[in-house]
Amino acid sequence: MKPPRIDAHQHFWFYQPQAYPWIGAGMELLACDRTPGQLQPLLDAEGLGQSIAVQARAGREETGFLLELARGNRRIAGVVGWEDLASPHLAANVERWGRDKLVGFRHQLQDEADVGGYVDAPAFNAGVAWLQRQGMVYDVLVYARQMAEVQAFCARHDRHWLVLDHLGKPALTEFGRGDTAFEGWKRQLRALAALPHVACKLSGLVTEADWQRGLRQKDFDNISLCLDTALEAFGPQRLMFGSDWPVCLLAASYAKVAGVVREWATTRLSAAEQELLWGATAARCYGLA
Repeated sequence: MKPPRIDAHQHFWFYQPQAYPWIGAGMELLACDRTPGQLQPLLDAEGLGQSIAVQARAGREETGFLLELARGNRRIAGVVGWEDLASPHLAANVERWGRDKLVGFRHQLQDEADVGGYVDAPAFNAGVAWLQRQGMVYDVLVYARQMAEVQAFCARHDRHWLVLDHLGKPALTEFGRGDTAFEGWKRQLRALAALPHVACKLSGLVTEADWQRGLRQKDFDNISLCLDTALEAFGPQRLMFGSDWPVCLLAASYAKVAGVVREWATTRLSAAEQELLWGATAARCYGLA
């Protein structure tokens, strides 16, 4: 059997301004419906067979929406939804969704004023521990400046996979202003990578650069630097490709995002390691058939 080829991180939505307040000025490209029918030709062009749909807003209705799409489309391999993990009814709530396509959960930790306080809350930790006992993944979404606040949380929950989204969102716009931003991010990334149950998505980097100005060669050089750092920290066995479509379109086309990673991977990874990057690791971590 050929190894699976999976885009491990993308989003769908039927756009409503009140439901997606994070789509603000200058992001009009995202202020429209984004559906599986739009994504699938892009997957085909890159030789990818399936994708993992990830929540883009908080609320249980988001999980229901994504699961409805997934159950009607074999190209959606799994759903990373949203749930109140601190709820005393967590087990019953998750049971109602079913486990046929639901592979994990995520919360926009990056938007919390006190990330450390949020991930240290006893009820939230009890919920994540329960998820791990069920073999479900928790996706960690933070900015580079917040990574230190989730170190203890990630170390604590070691019974199943945690997946760091977007390499911890390094502040690429600050990389040219001295070594502080890069070195600080690298130090925190290595600390998370030292935990063998943490994997990392090579995703979301184009929009951490100054995408409103337009990407330049130095931006792509910085992206390659981040990819090299992630490879050194995690090794090829814990990295997975994710497009972050359609958010990536603010800065680059789907083909460009995939092409940057492909060009990088062909000069750093063996053929077997590239198969891990392009789907096998995602299938292993998220338990995809």
